[in-house]
Amino acid sequence: MTIDIDDEDERQQLMGELNRLREEHRDLDAAIAAIESVGPADQLQIQRLKKRKLILKDRITFLEDRLTPDIIA
Repeated sequence: MTIDIDDEDERQQLMGELNRLREEHRDLDAAIAAIESVGPADQLQIQRLKKRKLILKDRITFLEDRLTPDIIA
């Protein structure tokens, strides 16, 4: 469901949050790769990081959908 965002301040806040979430998602990718490259990895820690990545991805998708204008084809 896309919501029309008329307020430019709200749009900017959502864009800022989206950028922060994308950056955190990339950082988690790097952290997981670093942990796995060191040797025998702590699987519980990796599992927690991957779960956090999924939560971030869901929020990113929600914000992208909210910021995308609703175009009826």
